[in-house]
Amino acid sequence: MERLAEVAEWLDGPLDDERALVENLRDLRRINRLLGGVALSERAIDRLTDGATPLELLDVGTGAADIPVALLRRARRAEGDLRVVALDSRPEILVAARQLDPRLATTPGLSIAVANGTRLPYPDESFDIGHSSMVVHHLEPDDAVGFLVELRRVSRRGVVVNDLVRGRLNWLGALLLTRTIARGRLTRHDGPLSVLRSYTTNELGDLILRAGMRPIGIERGFGGHRVAIAAR
Repeated sequence: MERLAEVAEWLDGPLDDERALVENLRDLRRINRLLGGVALSERAIDRLTDGATPLELLDVGTGAADIPVALLRRARRAEGDLRVVALDSRPEILVAARQLDPRLATTPGLSIAVANGTRLPYPDESFDIGHSSMVVHHLEPDDAVGFLVELRRVSRRGVVVNDLVRGRLNWLGALLLTRTIARGRLTRHDGPLSVLRSYTTNELGDLILRAGMRPIGIERGFGGHRVAIAAR
C-alpha cells in the first residue's frame, strides 16, 4: 500500500469550529486510552530512562495533552519527579484541550504553550526526552526529518516517536473504529486518512536514521496498528 502524499487532513486546515475540535480531542483521548497509545509511549520512554528520575520531557503536538497527564500521573504513583512541557502549534487546539479538561491549567508539573515543532524555542539539550505522538504522519518525509532533527537537538537522552502504521488492515480497522467509537466529524474523516498518510515501521525507522538518531527499541500496539520508537 503506497503512502498517500500531499493530502491534508481536516485538522491541518482551518480550525474555526470549536465544538468539532473538542469532540475530536475527546475521541483521540478515548482511542489513546482504549487502544494503548499512552502505554506505548510509557514503555518507549522507559527504554531511554530505565525509570530514572528526575526527568524533563518535551511533548510536541500535544493535542489534548492526555499523554503528558498520564505520564505525570504515573510518576506521582511511583513517587518520581517528572516535569512536562506540552506544545502545540495551533492555539485553537490548546483552547479546545483546556475546554475539554479545565484541570490542565492546574496539573502539577505540566506547562502548556504554543510553539512550532520545526523551530523549537529552547536551547540545545534543554530536556531529557523529546516526545511526539501522532505528528509525523502529518508531515512529508523531508519535513518529518527536519522535525525529528529539531526534536533531537533539544533532547539529552533521546526521542520517542509514537505514530500510526500504514497498512490495509490498519486502514480497515480505522474505518470501523471511527464509525463505532468516534463521535466527532473530524475524527471520522481524518482517522482512516491518517492511516493512509502514515509511514510503515521501517519507513519511520529510516526517517529517524536520516535525522541522525539510532532506534534502540520498538513498542508495538494492538495488531501492529501503531508503534512507539525509542531512539538515541
